[in-house]
Amino acid sequence: MLQSDKRFSSLYKIAFLCGLIAVNCVNEVKSVEFYAEKPAFLPSCKIYQPGFTKCSTNSVQKLIDQLVIGIPEVVEEFGPFDPMHVHDIYFKQDGNDVARIHANLSDVIVKGFSKTNIKESRVSKRDFNWITKIFLPKMRMDAVYKMEGQILLIPLRGSGKMFIEIDNLDITLYTKTRLYEKAGFTFDNVTAVRVDLNMTRVRTNFENIFNGHSKEVERSTNEFFNENWRDFYEALKPIITETVETILYDVMHKVFNLIPANFFVEDIPTSEQLYGTNKSLTVA
Repeated sequence: MLQSDKRFSSLYKIAFLCGLIAVNCVNEVKSVEFYAEKPAFLPSCKIYQPGFTKCSTNSVQKLIDQLVIGIPEVVEEFGPFDPMHVHDIYFKQDGNDVARIHANLSDVIVKGFSKTNIKESRVSKRDFNWITKIFLPKMRMDAVYKMEGQILLIPLRGSGKMFIEIDNLDITLYTKTRLYEKAGFTFDNVTAVRVDLNMTRVRTNFENIFNGHSKEVERSTNEFFNENWRDFYEALKPIITETVETILYDVMHKVFNLIPANFFVEDIPTSEQLYGTNKSLTVA
């Protein structure tokens, strides 16, 4: 064999081996249906032992920290945790003394969840629902809006870019779950969420809020809303609440279908033990 042929053969072998390595690497990071082994980032707790709430709070914080770094199966479905892209929001509020609004929000991007601080995570021994207290130093939502209606007696009709920025956001999250079995593990099915929100400041800006008829009136109206932010927040509260609930529900629904409840709470009962034979739910 000629020397050049030998070099070509050696290069071909190297390329073939590199190709095998690349394929194996792709297979290694391929998403899975659920974790059959407890991930290293997640501490486990025992609900029937002292100190469970402290342990649970730490465990949920570690989960959030890992979401910020990136869990492949979550990123694959939702994209990054922060900034997060949220599906369109359609909102209608009638018969309110503060506001009457019809609004559509698209291209919604929410920032700030990477700084999430889990202040407390309580789990009920009776039904394994949760109450979680969460703190965000700042949350900002940018979107393209289309709105008509009335806020604080000001008639509005416009469309364009907008943002809502919230300082020191305290979230109390109420989560309802239903236990079920799959492949020998117990899972939490997140069935509903509700949030209570408190904050120290809300800032907003709506471009083109009067369809461009007067930039000066637009500027002064935005200033008025920010000066009277508490009243304005009451008008926007359903939109903000729905956005936060949507984010938390979508992420938790994915995460808790991915990670068995046994890995969070080692001594969690099965659905049959908790609900009885006739009320348990088993997923093949």
